[in-house]
Amino acid sequence: MNKKVPVVSVARTPEADQLANLPLEASFALAEVADAMREGLLAFASATGLVVMRQMMETELAERIGPKHAKIAEGRTGHWHGTTKGPVVLGGRLVTVERPRARTTRGEEITLDSWKVFSSADLLNALVVERMLAGVATRRHQDVAEPVGTEIDKRSRSTSKSAVSRRFVAATEKALADLMARNLAGLDVAVLMIDGLEVAGQCCVVALVITAEGLKVPVGLWLGDTENKTVVTSLLADLVSRGLGFEQGILCVIDGAKALAAGIKKVFGESARLQRCTIHKRRNLSDHLPKDLARTIDARLRVIFAQPDPTKGLEAAKRLAAELEADHPDAAASLREGLEEMFTARRIGVTVSLAKNLTNTNCIESMISVARRTTGRVTRWKDGSMKKRWIAAGMLEAERSFRRIKGYTAMPKFVEALRREIASSAVTPVNYDHQAA
Repeated sequence: MNKKVPVVSVARTPEADQLANLPLEASFALAEVADAMREGLLAFASATGLVVMRQMMETELAERIGPKHAKIAEGRTGHWHGTTKGPVVLGGRLVTVERPRARTTRGEEITLDSWKVFSSADLLNALVVERMLAGVATRRHQDVAEPVGTEIDKRSRSTSKSAVSRRFVAATEKALADLMARNLAGLDVAVLMIDGLEVAGQCCVVALVITAEGLKVPVGLWLGDTENKTVVTSLLADLVSRGLGFEQGILCVIDGAKALAAGIKKVFGESARLQRCTIHKRRNLSDHLPKDLARTIDARLRVIFAQPDPTKGLEAAKRLAAELEADHPDAAASLREGLEEMFTARRIGVTVSLAKNLTNTNCIESMISVARRTTGRVTRWKDGSMKKRWIAAGMLEAERSFRRIKGYTAMPKFVEALRREIASSAVTPVNYDHQAA
């Protein structure tokens, strides 16, 4: 399943739905858009759209208070009241147009649904974020604007560097707030992945969950100086306060950092099962060995971690550590550290295809790579809030291309086995107080 989730959501409004019911038969003279026609189809379509929009507003007013200049003896609810100017959104710009005005018989301004829809800044904010995340500098937005015609360009604004920057800040603030306020109570979470990325000297710990249906969902981030236990605990406690269910069992996949493991144990207690990333273990071991030997050992370790039988895999890994002990004791120690947690998902029971996602941190690292790419374009950081906004925008940008994990059809069986193991342990989950964090 490929679901597109915009970084800045554009909500479907009742006003837009109402416009479909307008009895409008738009008509206009080609002379009105002749100049735009010579500048190309997009310019012609844009000019035509503005003409039709004006007619929609006039039709809406006529429906609500009667046709202009009509003599209504009884039941009049309002009067036409001339025109005024205001901005509507057209692509990556605001265009000043003239719109009709009306007032009720009590003198109150009548708000038009059509105007509210076309002047909404949501679409403009979304486009600004899309371009910024794609690497378009604030000063270049005007250069990449759509060719909507000379006449419309003369009436355009909100394309300056400062205007684009303000809209991006506002849009990413909302994206961060939405991400940090996501209600997790409705998610049947089976797997939690946690990892960190460094941005301008600060570490941001981010979290991604995988549901029992195999869907990947970014759920939060926490900024700190390092990837320490306090930061991890605060992040996890926040997830719990937003409804993350873990009491029946949750598999936590981490890169092996001790701070991550300590934070998970403090918040989730025995309801969590730790799976360390096998790819990180292979990389760490290779760093302790000469290059020629590292290639050979890595090939053996890859086969060991791919062993469907966790008992045989663990025994083979221990034998490999024993072989390395004499000449490469530090490598042997690195391999033994957390070794049993390399086989947690295998022990619980995963298919070969499902193991490709649940025995390593590739899912969250893929998301982090998008966030790292977007933040890498920033040359000057203002503060921590700016860092969080950009990271959140990158996480949500990555979510747009998320698909179900490979082997997701086997997830229900895996979740059942995990919950059965947790239930059999008969340990009371930790009741962690978020406020105490």
